[in-house]
Order: sequence, then structure tokens, then C-alpha cells
Amino acid sequence: MTLERRTLVLWQLGVASLLILSVLFLNAYFYHTPLQTDATLRNLSPSLHHLFGTDSLGRDMFVRTIKGLHFSLQVGLLGAFMGVVLATVFGVLAGLGNTIIDKLIAWLIDLFIGMPHLIFMILISFVVGKGAKGVIVATAVTHWPSLARLIRNEVYHLKNKEFVQLSKSMGKSPYYIVRHHILPLIASQIFIGFILLFPHVILHEASMTFLGFGLSAEQPSVGIILSEAAKHISLGNWWLVLFPGLYLIVIVNAFDTLGEALKKLISPHNDIL
Repeated sequence: MTLERRTLVLWQLGVASLLILSVLFLNAYFYHTPLQTDATLRNLSPSLHHLFGTDSLGRDMFVRTIKGLHFSLQVGLLGAFMGVVLATVFGVLAGLGNTIIDKLIAWLIDLFIGMPHLIFMILISFVVGKGAKGVIVATAVTHWPSLARLIRNEVYHLKNKEFVQLSKSMGKSPYYIVRHHILPLIASQIFIGFILLFPHVILHEASMTFLGFGLSAEQPSVGIILSEAAKHISLGNWWLVLFPGLYLIVIVNAFDTLGEALKKLISPHNDIL
């Protein structure tokens, strides 16, 4: 990677990190700010006092959006983490296991990839129970296959290396080989996969909540904000949809950019800008 390309990637990494951190810092700033209703402030357009305007109950939309995005990040963190754990377990089992295990997991991966994510997530959410728990489990169960396939290929390639074969000949257990030889070498791929899972989990959480199958109305979420705003958009209150939706898109793209930038820094020979 040339110096100019590396500088560009570092700039992308810095900007994406600042955008994501902005949600955390702003949420900390507004942590003790209650979302009070005020009939005298209903449906105000954006201004210096209310950057994103107010909703039909007089609540500040900027504060609601920040709190909603922060909650979505928490859901995304847990959902992506659980998805990565599933992907790592299945990927390692497929890569190190025998032909039957490999084919069984490959069939399972194809099955999950072939199913429509949103419909499958809604069904899982109903089975587990609505609310944050249902959303987290649903996103985790449906977002592991692609990463598991990548990990499987990496593990399958590594298990034939001389140092792994030497450990086997010395009587080392599969657990020892995975912990000391396999996982350290694929840790970077797992971490990047974790970062890249974030935008998918956040978007699907917002989609489920928008359709009414995710979080309850009292929980802060961008999906709930957009769902409520859709009922008032015909009245000309465009800011109720525009600003929360744009902020959600910016944060999702920031995570995607962050993951791609890290991937290029870690493996620059495999990526072309």
C-alpha cells in the first residue's frame, strides 16, 4: 500500500471513529436530560434550540435520536458479539472436523444464508420473546453464516501447516491447537468481522422495530422514532423522518467504513482502493 493510500485509509478510519464516538459522547452529555412532553412545543421545525425539531408530544428529536442510536449500538454490540461467537465455533468445527461435520455445517450455513433475514428474524423474535432479548437473539442467529464460512476456509488452510501437524504429532489436544495456533492467527479476521456485523445488526434491528416486531414503544430506538414519524409525515413534519434516518445511515456507513479501513490496514496486499 502506497503512502497516499495509507494516509487516505487512516483519514477514513479517523472520521468513522469520530462519528461513532459522537453518539457515545452526546449520549453521556444528555444522559440526565429527561424526554419530557410539552404541549407548547409540539411539532416545532428545526431551530437552534431544537436542532432536529420536536415531535407530536413536544419532545426534542435530537435528544431522542441520540438516545435511540445509543440503544441501537448496545443492541448491535450484543447481537454482533453473539453472532461472532457462533461464527467462530461453527467455522473452527467445520475447518478442523471430519468430512461429515464439514458438510453438515456447510449445509447449515447455506440454509441460513438462503432464508430471508428479516422474516427469519421476526419468527425468532416471536419464539424467544419480543423486546431487546428477542432482537439480540434474532440478529445473532441470522448474522453468523458468512463469517463462519470465512473462518472455516482460514482454519482449513491452517490445519495443514507444519506447526499444526507438529503439535498433533506431539500429542497436543485439539483445544490446545485451536487456542494456541489457530485463534491467534485468525483473530484479526474475527475482529474485522465483528466490526462489519455491526451495521447489519443495527439496520435489521431498526427494520424490525419499524415494522412493530422488535422493541416496545417505551424503549428508545431509531426504529420506533421512524415508525412514529411515518404516521405524521403526511402532516408536513418532514424533520421527524429526515434527521433520525440520516443519522442512522451515517452511523451505519461509519461502521462499514471502519471495518473496511481496518481490513486494508491489516491486510493491505489483499485490497485495492
